[in-house]
Amino acid sequence: MTKNLEEMSQADLIMEYFKKNSKREIKHPEIVDWAVAEWKKRTGEVFRDPDRAIRKLSQGGQLIKISKGIYKYDPDFVKNRELEDFTSSQKEEIFKRDNYKCVICGRGRADGVEIQADHIKPKELGGKAEIENGQTLCAQHNFQKKSYKQTETGKRMFIRLYELAKKNNDKELMKFCEDILKVYEKDNINGHIIWKK
Repeated sequence: MTKNLEEMSQADLIMEYFKKNSKREIKHPEIVDWAVAEWKKRTGEVFRDPDRAIRKLSQGGQLIKISKGIYKYDPDFVKNRELEDFTSSQKEEIFKRDNYKCVICGRGRADGVEIQADHIKPKELGGKAEIENGQTLCAQHNFQKKSYKQTETGKRMFIRLYELAKKNNDKELMKFCEDILKVYEKDNINGHIIWKK
């Protein structure tokens, strides 16, 4: 069995379980234990990385991540999610509106940089395939947005901490938060999250 076929088959096995338990929130250990045992029974081989397979299915929009370690399959969600990809004409309209340049760094096609149509509110969070919810990002900034959600969490945390320190007139903590938030701004990380000084 080739590796690609094995990965596909393992994903199919996991989806088989979720489809049998459609719309039920399933905790990680339940699906992992079942998939490992079932894979061994069917193939005689060890299911090496069920965690990775579950993550890929979730990232691909086949499963809904309810919270850490809890997933659900909902056929209506999968069907609707497929409808939320931008069409070619929508992408072109977004690119044209943004002058074929990344809204974060300003680089674009004229600079030889690949641009992509990005959902401002992600599809996973209910973002629609509407022009207003689209923005042009270079490949680098689109990757950062998708892969480094923790930076958004961090920036929001420091903004909240700054506001709390301001409310309590804690100048030392305000300065600390300001210094960190200035680094976000200097490096243009999560520029879509506005820090009101």
